[in-house]
Amino acid sequence: MDDFEFAALLCSRLCHDLISPVGAIANGIEILGVEEDEYMRSEVMKLLDQSAGQTSNRLKFFRLAFGAAGGFAQNVPLRDAENAIESLYQKTPVDFIWSSEIHEMNKSAVKVMLNIVLMAGETLVRGGTLRVEIKDQSEMVDVEISVEGERVILQDGVRDAFCGSLERSEVEAKTAPAFLAFKEARKLESEIKHIVNDEKGFNFNFSYKK
Repeated sequence: MDDFEFAALLCSRLCHDLISPVGAIANGIEILGVEEDEYMRSEVMKLLDQSAGQTSNRLKFFRLAFGAAGGFAQNVPLRDAENAIESLYQKTPVDFIWSSEIHEMNKSAVKVMLNIVLMAGETLVRGGTLRVEIKDQSEMVDVEISVEGERVILQDGVRDAFCGSLERSEVEAKTAPAFLAFKEARKLESEIKHIVNDEKGFNFNFSYKK
């Protein structure tokens, strides 16, 4: 798999995550064109507002996680990353908790963090808590993402992609964000570590030199 094929997998992943809210917008507009009942039109407008918000929030997040947000600057303000995560999990059963001792972070490190956050959030089948903790360790920055929930399912392929034990030829659209995190961590001369707590939670962490 070359870089173009990997980019195609990321595009597939992006489309998969956007097709539901965008499809709801299209369906809502179609219904408004024929529906005359005022109550039904009001309900459709609520659906359109919700779906438009979901689409915008996901695009904001994916711009930082997959794209070139921040231009050519080496560091990204962490308030942008925090806001993107908050928007992604807004009105979902995932409670997001953020703690950071620094105000900006290397662009590659931000991508690592956001892609871990994306995949970690998906393991919370019935909702739960997702925490991001960023610590200033003198010459190092330490990032830990943890999840806790009633039912947590982390697929083997996702874990292997994060940790670098998944072959490039085995990467699929659903594991592409994890593989991207692995690649960006290598740029930082770092590695992503998976710490198993119990069946209701786990941690991912990585550290890099400032």
